[in-house]
Formats: sequence, C-alpha cells, structure tokens
Amino acid sequence: MQVGVFAKTFPGNDPAGVLAAVRDAGFAVTQFNLACAGLPSMPDDVPAEAIHAIDAAAKATGVGLVALSGTYNMAHPDSRVRDDGLRRLAVVIETAARLSIPLVTLCTGTRNPDDQWAHHPGNADPSAWADMAREMEKALHLAERHGVDLGIEPEQANIVTSADDAVRLITEMGSKRLSVVLDPANLFEQASADEARTIVAGAVDRTAGHIALAHAKDRFADGRFATAGQGVVDFADFIARLKATGFDGPLVTHGLSAEEAPGVARLLKELV
Repeated sequence: MQVGVFAKTFPGNDPAGVLAAVRDAGFAVTQFNLACAGLPSMPDDVPAEAIHAIDAAAKATGVGLVALSGTYNMAHPDSRVRDDGLRRLAVVIETAARLSIPLVTLCTGTRNPDDQWAHHPGNADPSAWADMAREMEKALHLAERHGVDLGIEPEQANIVTSADDAVRLITEMGSKRLSVVLDPANLFEQASADEARTIVAGAVDRTAGHIALAHAKDRFADGRFATAGQGVVDFADFIARLKATGFDGPLVTHGLSAEEAPGVARLLKELV
C-alpha cells in the first residue's frame, strides 16, 4: 500500500515545487490537481507545456501520480451546467491519459446549485439519481476511449452516499472502468468511535474488489472533519480491513495543513 497526499495540501502552482513538497513531507504518491500547475482544476484546455512540466516534476521527484481530480456537479439541476462540466471532464481525462495517471476522481453531485459538496433535499428524488447516472454513462464513454478509470466516492452530501449506493451504480453502469474511492470519514456524519468502526468495516466489506483508492481523512464525534489520527476513525482497523480484502493500492490523505503533513505521513506509514 502506497501512502500519499493531495497535492493541493501544499501551496504553489509550479508542479516541481509542489511535488518536491509532497516528497519532502514523506509521501510516495499524490492525487494531483491541475490547480497545482497554475490551471483551473477543471480547465478548458491543458497546454502541452503544462503536461511536460507535470511529467518532468513527477520524474524528478520520484512522486507517483496515482489520481487526478476531475470533480464537477454531476447532478446539478441545470443540464447546461452539467454539460459544461462534462466538457471539462473530457479535458481532464485526456490529460490523465497523457500523463499515464490511472484514475480520475469524480463527484456524483447534488441538487444544490451553488456547492457540489452541499446536501440538498432533492438528492433523494429518483430524478437526481437518473440525471447523475446519465452523466456517468457519458463520462465512462470518455474514460473507456482513453483507457482511464473513474472513481466515485460515497459522500453524505452527494447522490452516492453509501457503499451500497456505490455498488448499485457500478452494477448499473456495467463498466470495469468505474471504481470506488473510499474515505472513511465520509461514510458518516456523527458517530462514536465504536459506531464509526462498525460503519467503516461494513463499507470496506461491501465495496471489496471495487476499491481503486482509499482516502485518509478523519472526523470528530460531533461531525467536524479532522486530520487523520485525531478523530474517531480507527485507521489501524481501516487499513487492516483493506489489506484483508486484497487492496494494495494508494492510501491518500487530505484535509490537513502542510505543516501537519509529515506527522500524518509517519502515522500512516507505520500503520501500513
């Protein structure tokens, strides 16, 4: 299992500087964001110079690029907004292919028109799932064309909220290109340590064989997000359960400051 971090944890828009910071903090791999190359996260275009700069930085630092962020609101109530997001996702997927990044991470979206990470009561309406699923079909067509996998993350505020939802969507899509990004802190809102352990264990079992990437974010019992190791998530148990399913992919932390990163790297490497 490779221990990594979101590249956006570190400031800057020069890939060489950002990936050097990733390496120096003790991480072997990263989930990259095009903002770290001075571009929008979901750009209209990625110039050849940017591709070269990212590739050169990865090779110079030895940091593996294991995922590329490609999130937009796949359930936005305005179809024109969804269309624009899909157009930009096509750019991100093509960029991932050019950089040999195997996975593009997605957001299954929300009916909230202002924030793709905010809950909306309309998320429970069957039409929200239907719109997201149609969007996912289009995204998978792009992914299959370029030989890139897509990762969906169960997230309380989004359409796919649970491990069951994720498996349902994978079954409906019928594509080997669709996989799960499993973040234990996104599987519940408020929970005790024992409750969180039970929820996370069930999710690992339910998504076994579908997990392409694991995240390492934490949550306090009252619902606030926390740096890995400071909340109620039992990371020793989470990692052991991932290993028991045969998962040997990247474990990528986020939701922390650059200053906290070296300590989290040490913690996760000890557990791995």
